[in-house]
Amino acid sequence: MAVPLHLLASLLVFLLMVDAGRLIPCLHIVCLMESSIVLFGPPGAGKGTQAGRIVEATGKPQVSTGDMLRAAVAAGTELGRIAKGHMESGGLVPDDVIIGLIKERVKARDAENGLLFDGFPRTVAQAEALAEIAPVSLVIAIEVEDESIVGRITGRFTCGGCGSVYHDQFRPCEVEGQCDECGGSDFKRRADDSEDTVRARLSAYHEQTSPLALWYEQRGLLHRIDGNASIDEVGVRISKILPE
Repeated sequence: MAVPLHLLASLLVFLLMVDAGRLIPCLHIVCLMESSIVLFGPPGAGKGTQAGRIVEATGKPQVSTGDMLRAAVAAGTELGRIAKGHMESGGLVPDDVIIGLIKERVKARDAENGLLFDGFPRTVAQAEALAEIAPVSLVIAIEVEDESIVGRITGRFTCGGCGSVYHDQFRPCEVEGQCDECGGSDFKRRADDSEDTVRARLSAYHEQTSPLALWYEQRGLLHRIDGNASIDEVGVRISKILPE
């Protein structure tokens, strides 16, 4: 019986990752999994929309560290209790906790065909840790100019009555000052959608991900996608590089 190519590739990974007679932890997980995809992009780049399309096209479950943290905290697991302490004190959750959650996630049956890592890793150290847990064959970076991002985010507002979402440029109210859905006039803008806050978030994003993009590019995994086009056009560009 012919052996699937992905299993042969996993066997090669097994052989290459033997270090002085000691197997790297979680190697059995790496050998059982098919390759995963990493997706990242700046806030407001449409990453969430494209992630949903990638899941639909590939069948790979979407993994978000935020979702995993909330689930672990709600379930009261050991890692969840540790994470909760950091979150309640306003501190960042340490990498070892995040990596621990991912180690647990890749053991799930639905992870056998690989996962879509949404917004993770964010640093080279996290990418190195992920490489020991799950094979990654494709990294997609959605790129949008900062000025476009600022316009996208700062222009958003919602109806305080029904929650309908609008945008100054892309989806204004049909009648100025009146919600199309409920007729209300109470509109809200998120405090963290201010221009200063958005620019600070973009600065932090670039500082973190520039080395990460280079790290993946040096390994021949990075694909840059121009995110300045329409949602559908960006989706088409991504679909052309997805594994069959």
